[in-house]
Amino acid sequence: MPLVRRVPKRGFHSPFRTEYQIVNCDALEKLAAGGKIQNGVVNPEVLSKLGLVRLSGAPVKVLGNGALKAKLDVHAHAFSKSAVEKIQAAGGKIQTISSTAKD
Repeated sequence: MPLVRRVPKRGFHSPFRTEYQIVNCDALEKLAAGGKIQNGVVNPEVLSKLGLVRLSGAPVKVLGNGALKAKLDVHAHAFSKSAVEKIQAAGGKIQTISSTAKD
């Protein structure tokens, strides 16, 4: 009998769970300081090209870990409260992308 079938399964695992790719504010600051972000616009395609996320089609969530001083226009599927506060405090804008739209 394979090990996977012998070990007991615990808890509930939702098949409808949304797995986000995580990007922190300090990573956005490093990109902005390095001059890699064009026109101050950050979206999943740009993050994928720069190597911050693996898949351009998967949803992206911005978290507020680290400091952000650059004025950026950030487009993502989800934001944490601290990320929203830091982006707006730096003079930037946020825009939530609909996760149901397939481009």
